Amino acid sequence: MEQASQCSEPVLDAKSQVASQLVDFQWKLCMAVSSDSCRSLKYPYVAMMLKVADQSGQIKNKFIDMTIPQFQNFYRQFKELAAVMETV
Repeated sequence: MEQASQCSEPVLDAKSQVASQLVDFQWKLCMAVSSDSCRSLKYPYVAMMLKVADQSGQIKNKFIDMTIPQFQNFYRQFKELAAVMETV
């Protein structure tokens, strides 16, 4: 596997390629108790709301629902990303 330090060109030019910027991030643990097809669901999930600003500065809300395993995977990936960013 080739190491990142051997790359001749940057993968991302942040000034010209970033389409939006994370402004705020909120999450909450929820419980779905029933649905049209199931009276006793009892299904935990994580609801996230991201506020992102596009290049013009307009802020939009993005909503994401994840199962607990999906959120745990997201958390692990975010933690790895934070560790990499600290080395830059």
